[in-house]
Amino acid sequence: MRKNVSTGEYLAFLSIKYEVDPDRLFHALISAEENQKYTTGDLSIECRGKTQDKAMFLFLKDSKVVAQFLILKEFLLEGGNPIRSLMKTDMIRRYLAKKNRRSLSLPIRDLRSGMTQVCLKAKVLEIPKPNLVCTRYGNYASVANALIEDETGTIRLCLWNEQISCISKGDTIRIENARTFTFRGQRQLRIGKKGLLTNVDDSSRQLTAMTTS
Repeated sequence: MRKNVSTGEYLAFLSIKYEVDPDRLFHALISAEENQKYTTGDLSIECRGKTQDKAMFLFLKDSKVVAQFLILKEFLLEGGNPIRSLMKTDMIRRYLAKKNRRSLSLPIRDLRSGMTQVCLKAKVLEIPKPNLVCTRYGNYASVANALIEDETGTIRLCLWNEQISCISKGDTIRIENARTFTFRGQRQLRIGKKGLLTNVDDSSRQLTAMTTS
C-alpha cells in the first residue's frame, strides 16, 4: 500500500481500478476474514493471518498479487461502509482523470505523428499480402500495412504475424494503446507493447502487440 494513504482510501482505489462495487468489496473483506478466502468480481481476497486487533489481506487478480497489507479489525467493524465514503478523494479523482485520458478514443483525422496511447474504433478496408522481414532481433516476421477507416478518414495500421490473421476485410476493430508515426510520408498506426487489437465482430479474437514490432 502507498505511504500516506489510509486503508479506506487505498481500498477505494482498488474498488475503482478493478471495477468492484465498494459494498461488495467491503463484504468480501469481512467474508475473507471469517473464511480465509473470498472472491468478488475479478479480485480474490485471502486472509493470510490475524491477531486480536488486525489481519493481513492478500489481493489477487488472475492469480497475480496486486496488493497485500494489514487492516485493523475496528475498520471491518465500522457501521455502514467506510470504503464508499472515500470514493471521491483526490487520489481517486487523479486516477480516473489519468484513466480517461488513456482511454480517449480519437477520430482518425485528428491523429498526428508522435501520438501515443491512441485508442480508436475503425473498419478494415484492405489487408495487403504480408511481407517477410528481418526484425532488429535477427528473426523473421510477417508484416502487413492494413488500411482502416472511420467516418473521418483513413490510416494504415501496421500488423505483425498473428495480428494479420486476427482480422479480415470488412471487420470492425478496436485498437488500444497504439502510437502514430510517419513512414515514407504516410501516417501509420502501430500497436504498443501493451496494446490490444480486438475484432469487435468476434470479441474472442484479441491479440496483444507482437514483440517483433
